[in-house]
Amino acid sequence: APFWYLAGRKVKKLLTARMVPVLAIFSAFAFAVQMFNVPLPGGTTGHAVGATLLAIVLGPWAAVIGISMVLIVQALFFGDGGVLAIGANAFNMAVIGAFAGYFTYRLFTGNSPVTSRRHIIGAIAGSYLAANLSAFITALELGVQPILFRSAEGIPLYAPYGLNVAIPAMMGGHMLIAGPIEATVTGLVVAYLSRSHQHLFLASRLQNTIGPGRSFRPLWVGLGIMILLTPLGLLAPGTAWGEWGAEELQGMGLGFVPKGLERLGGLWPAPLPDYTIPGWGAQVGYIISAIAGIGIIMGIVWGVSAIMNKRTRKSPVEGSEG
Repeated sequence: APFWYLAGRKVKKLLTARMVPVLAIFSAFAFAVQMFNVPLPGGTTGHAVGATLLAIVLGPWAAVIGISMVLIVQALFFGDGGVLAIGANAFNMAVIGAFAGYFTYRLFTGNSPVTSRRHIIGAIAGSYLAANLSAFITALELGVQPILFRSAEGIPLYAPYGLNVAIPAMMGGHMLIAGPIEATVTGLVVAYLSRSHQHLFLASRLQNTIGPGRSFRPLWVGLGIMILLTPLGLLAPGTAWGEWGAEELQGMGLGFVPKGLERLGGLWPAPLPDYTIPGWGAQVGYIISAIAGIGIIMGIVWGVSAIMNKRTRKSPVEGSEG
């Protein structure tokens, strides 16, 4: 909550008519890229996050808002991540991911020109570090739960595996697979932007550098292609480590289902659970869910921007009347 509050104050000054499309399209990109699941060791899956990319283009505070918004939409509408885990997920991926990735990127780039390869190298290093640091913090949060929360019989109430299992399980897949994928995606996008949209790297002066003649059509086209390709995320079987439901836990050989998870698992009935639509095929449901999620995110960005700009226009008048 403190990070959301500070991020809101910081971003409020930048939500101009020229800034809104940038925040909307890159938040939508983060939503889409997170639908591309990849298999990890042990039968689990992972995905890229996009926090470092948003931080590079928009600044770390705007990235906190953008990635948090993606995680909230995922949890509320698609049951992905869970409503009770929004705060932890936002801290791990939006806050830790954005700031770790951004400052590592800045460490590599310094004052080098946008065309320098140092920007690509910094983006790759920053996103790899951010993905693994977020995973490590998540592993700590899951691994301490069997220590802190147990029944009277000593059975874990929530996450069933301790630190000795959680840390290697999370870090192995992220260091070897998920991290390199995050780094590759971020590096490729930054390489493209450094050639075709160099003005986006001037985040601190974004309001003055994006003129009306700037076209984001290639970025919108790229986002549309990603939406059509999202069913590829269905090819990876299994679920992310630590995101098990009661049915999955029953088949894991634990011999029990944590009572806390069983009690709270159905707390929020998501309208489109697991990006599926009853009566439609999995692939079609995935595409429609991607369109719906991106539409919701863009609607939130433009809606909040309109409200803030309306208040900004009113404030001088109200001040003069007072």
